[in-house]
Amino acid sequence: MSGAPMTPGRPERTNGGTGDYAVAVAADPATTVKANGAPRFSALVVDDEVNFRESLSLHVARGGYETHEAASVAEARERLATRHFDVILLDLGLPDGDGIELLRDERLAAGSEFIVITGRASVDSAVQALREGALDYLTKPIDLPRLKAILATVSRTREFKAEVRDLRDELRQLGRFGRLVGRAPAMQSVYDLLARVAPTEAGVLLTGESGTGKELAAETIHLRSRRRPGPFLGVNCGAIAKSLFEGELFGHEKGSFTGADNRRRGYFEEAHGGTLFLDEVIEMPLEFQAKFLRVLESGEILRVGGADVVPVDVRVIAATNRDPAEAVRTGLLREDLYYRLNVFPVHMPPLRERGEDIELLAHHFLEGINAREGTEKRWAAAALARLRAHRWPGNVRELKNVVERAAILADMTLGSELIPEVGGRAAAVTPPAGTSLHIRVGSTLEDAERRLILATLQSCGGDKKRAAETLGIGLKTLYNRLSVYRAAERLGSPAAGSPSPGPALDPGTTGRL
Repeated sequence: MSGAPMTPGRPERTNGGTGDYAVAVAADPATTVKANGAPRFSALVVDDEVNFRESLSLHVARGGYETHEAASVAEARERLATRHFDVILLDLGLPDGDGIELLRDERLAAGSEFIVITGRASVDSAVQALREGALDYLTKPIDLPRLKAILATVSRTREFKAEVRDLRDELRQLGRFGRLVGRAPAMQSVYDLLARVAPTEAGVLLTGESGTGKELAAETIHLRSRRRPGPFLGVNCGAIAKSLFEGELFGHEKGSFTGADNRRRGYFEEAHGGTLFLDEVIEMPLEFQAKFLRVLESGEILRVGGADVVPVDVRVIAATNRDPAEAVRTGLLREDLYYRLNVFPVHMPPLRERGEDIELLAHHFLEGINAREGTEKRWAAAALARLRAHRWPGNVRELKNVVERAAILADMTLGSELIPEVGGRAAAVTPPAGTSLHIRVGSTLEDAERRLILATLQSCGGDKKRAAETLGIGLKTLYNRLSVYRAAERLGSPAAGSPSPGPALDPGTTGRL
């Protein structure tokens, strides 16, 4: 490197006769280092021009990076195979190949930021590099102020991502992962799988008993994916009449059938750019499954009564509480659709296999009730012991309902008498015929309807079909109402129009999903 003075921020051509470029370097006090003085981030400089590579490495090092060098694609591969680099400054024209090959190798380049540098710039090569995932593109001679700004941006981004990872790790140790709560080993294994699949576009099939949290797992995948800004739409296939499936999922055109007065968008269009969660997917009519499979493979739908295909960008996550392989054997599920849905299977463990999570969830649900109702109720030790001893055939949903009911009946302390006995249920969980529901005068109609629906569902032991018949409404209407109540709870408040604290109920007449 020449010792002649240079204008700060300007490149200098070397006088070695090689046509290389050298980079002027000045000490930079604003470096990013660890507490022990060592650089916090690392960089790999890949360039076959020796003087330029060494000068650029020195400049990057003064910016707070631990720098390493490589003169070829092969040498860069060797270094990337042994360690990770935060940023890679890469020449496109290398003696043994195109540097862009490293960008395309996801196994080697995962998690690294690429800055492409070349002396043979063209618009096409710049566009190609950016399309392949490069952070930025620089030409020789190097604009040092711009390079310094890019490196500073990489440092800030890396620090922010590290802080986010640390916070997520802390939350995970506390038993929180996205929308899920639990720190048992079985749930930690689930978290590992969800963390891996969430950033991808792969389809996911969630299996597990009813009430294990499959929809919350699907929402967690959505929240940790690139689709987070888009919609998350949950659909229960068991709540849709067979004759309405195509119209509900694909939509319909005006005049396509009697009563179709307007064009209506289906669930796929509503979820465009986001995630569509299909619960109880095995309940999908067999005659509709071929059309559904075609949409998954083509990314296009055809509205009922329509002539033009509509492109949709939707990630589909499916779930079932039944054995999908058995459903294939019995003819309820197409084999080709099963393979298409089962790209990445995740099994949600039953609550009885989660040990300490029972008490953790009980506290979590009670804290939510206290926040919602403005109370300060707490658990008795004997009640927690009974919770741990119960088998929970209804899993997390059953536990949530029990906590909700016990909180209503308790004054300040939730005692063991309000908890189901081991191997059974509390006497008042299923109320006798004629049990009444008291609603305070002045309550809104929405709140009265909500409490009546939930109390009836509880009195029917969670049987939605029987509850709908008792209420005199359609099963789909019941599912729609329950979806509204769940959405309100996710927002941290009771359903619209619900006062706090709520009206008093007789024992066993209320429940919450």
